[in-house]
Amino acid sequence: MLETLPSDPLVLGLALLSGLVPALVWLWFWLKEDDENPEPIGLLTLTFIAGMISVVVVIPLQQIAQSFIYNQDTLVVVWAFLEEFIKYAVVALIALKTSKADEPIDFVIYMVTGALGFAAFENALFLLEPIYFKDAIVSLITGNLRFLGATLLHAVSSGIVGIALGLSFYKNWEHKRGHVIFGLLGATLLHSVFNFLIMGDGGENSLRVFAFLWIISVIISMMFERLRRLSYWHKQTSYEQT
Repeated sequence: MLETLPSDPLVLGLALLSGLVPALVWLWFWLKEDDENPEPIGLLTLTFIAGMISVVVVIPLQQIAQSFIYNQDTLVVVWAFLEEFIKYAVVALIALKTSKADEPIDFVIYMVTGALGFAAFENALFLLEPIYFKDAIVSLITGNLRFLGATLLHAVSSGIVGIALGLSFYKNWEHKRGHVIFGLLGATLLHSVFNFLIMGDGGENSLRVFAFLWIISVIISMMFERLRRLSYWHKQTSYEQT
């Protein structure tokens, strides 16, 4: 895909803008969950950009996997895992190890931010060809749910990893490692189920697919509140002990 990108600056710009807009809208939505103690814009921006760049890392890995795995169902799961793992690894490297990630909810914020950067660039790559051939509207109307749902999918799946990390914030390393594994497996499962639904319904069950993602989004939003309470409870406990 990357080797055959159109060289027309207008096409590249339109594709990038079309990928960025929905991702930034979703980012605004998720950041509202952290109004009480917002994260620094600079680190959020860096995390978003790192998420975009990580697509360039994932694509070659997926191509390598494709050359070794011939079962389509297995390949779908492996591709999903590669995307979830690389998103986590990049965000962990850029943001999660810093002193700014000092509350359980911060892990969700940074994971979602990196995931939306990933989705923005992935969607831009998807749109390059239809924009180049002036066929973008037709492509969307014909029901390419992989594009339409990708932004929310990436935010929600990485949100699962962030929730798992947040729940282990005050635990020891062994617990944290277990939560990372559990989060990545949950994200991979959600990602794979979404892909199988898209591949299997031919666009006929669009509303069900999006309803499925929205339900998961609501659950994650509810978990935000639990992470807030976890942070509050720990601060209160620490205060009473001092």
